Amino acid sequence: SNNNPYASFGATLARDEEQNLWSTPHDVTHTEADDDRVLYNMIVVRNQLDKDSEEWQKLNYDIYTLRQTRKEVRSRWKHILEDLGFQKEADSLLSVTKLSIISDSQNMSKARDILLKLSEETNIFPTSWELSERYLFVVDRLIALDAADEFFKMASAVYPKRPGGDRLDEGPRP
Repeated sequence: SNNNPYASFGATLARDEEQNLWSTPHDVTHTEADDDRVLYNMIVVRNQLDKDSEEWQKLNYDIYTLRQTRKEVRSRWKHILEDLGFQKEADSLLSVTKLSIISDSQNMSKARDILLKLSEETNIFPTSWELSERYLFVVDRLIALDAADEFFKMASAVYPKRPGGDRLDEGPRP
């Protein structure tokens, strides 16, 4: 038997790289949410196809687009957190892992309401975005810090809902 604790290290790195379920390889904030499973399934299907095929190219593009959208949404959240004074804490506030828990079960309803309100009344998420459980944890942390309402106000000001205008590449409005 092999007692080397690092024996499977390369295999683990390869698997992490392959799944790359959030935005960057080896992202420690990975969580097994529905949107992660969708991306994972796309990757599995793509990897079973011939790299020269049109289907592989389409799936590869869809995977890239989904990852870029996720990065942009995270960037928007980070921008608002930093503007609220959480410059040093922004990354840790956005870090969600399989071990993350809701700080207070009584906050769950309020966190869901705020997340839904952010989705409906701001442009922080693209229109086609399905609400991610990841951001429910982030809103819960903001509630615990008594900053959720301020976050919503800032998101409304920086990313106002515009009819027909939810392109991520437009950036924040002044």
